[in-house]
Amino acid sequence: MMYHYWTGAAGYGFTHWIMFAVMAALLIYPIGRILMRMGLSPFWAVLAFVPLLNVLGLWIVAFMAWPRGGADIPGYPPR
Repeated sequence: MMYHYWTGAAGYGFTHWIMFAVMAALLIYPIGRILMRMGLSPFWAVLAFVPLLNVLGLWIVAFMAWPRGGADIPGYPPR
């Protein structure tokens, strides 16, 4: 009886997963937009959720060459 109560209290509820999905979308969308402007795939934004790989990805992005004009990059707003 006591074991059942403990496992029920330790699980994540429906509200937790809804909040997780909202916060993940709020994090991934702007990261994906920045990566698109740099000429990279926005799917690299998933690295933001992987421990240690997110720091490595940040360092790679910080030191890579960014495009100057951006006219030839899909998804980049025209000037």
